[in-house]
Amino acid sequence: MTSNKTLRNFRTVLWVLVAVAAIGATALFVFRPPQRPLGVTGQEFALASTKGGEFTQASLAGTPSLVFFGYTHCPEVCPTTLAETTAWRNQLGLSEEDLRIIFVTVDPERDTAEMVKTYVEGFDPSVIGLVGTPDETAKAKAAFGVFSEKASDVDTDYYTVDHTALTFLIGDDGRFEGTIAYEEASDTALAKIERLVRG
Repeated sequence: MTSNKTLRNFRTVLWVLVAVAAIGATALFVFRPPQRPLGVTGQEFALASTKGGEFTQASLAGTPSLVFFGYTHCPEVCPTTLAETTAWRNQLGLSEEDLRIIFVTVDPERDTAEMVKTYVEGFDPSVIGLVGTPDETAKAKAAFGVFSEKASDVDTDYYTVDHTALTFLIGDDGRFEGTIAYEEASDTALAKIERLVRG
């Protein structure tokens, strides 16, 4: 009899402890939500900027940004995306101080800093181009979870590159806020950008 009562008391204590732990965990989540890392994966990277100096993971903070990975020889996706992002910013009446547009080359073998600068500034003089060595580029791609690889004519200088075609939305705290897909409806993209900038 005493043994059964002791067992019941022990079970009661256990259930109380479980309930307290659950309440504590819920409160921790509600009042201190988990922080998203800078960029997407939080991995560090450093690339040369066409605006001068080095652009790192920490450089993402300060101004909301649209970040896109591509290459200057890209036949369609990259020029379309750069044209769209600059047009969206203009449509919303935003300046480069309100929203940065950042282009990261995934083709360090061909894309020099000068080539990237000329390429991106052809769409808008404020667009930031980022260039690195193959190793630096690999780290930047890993930081955003981006994929790329040579796709055709790989033994020539005229190869194409398959690559992730997402535009990454980065908040003014440098943290990942979402993506815009290639050929996503313009009104949807504009709404996402407006939310990003307005906070």
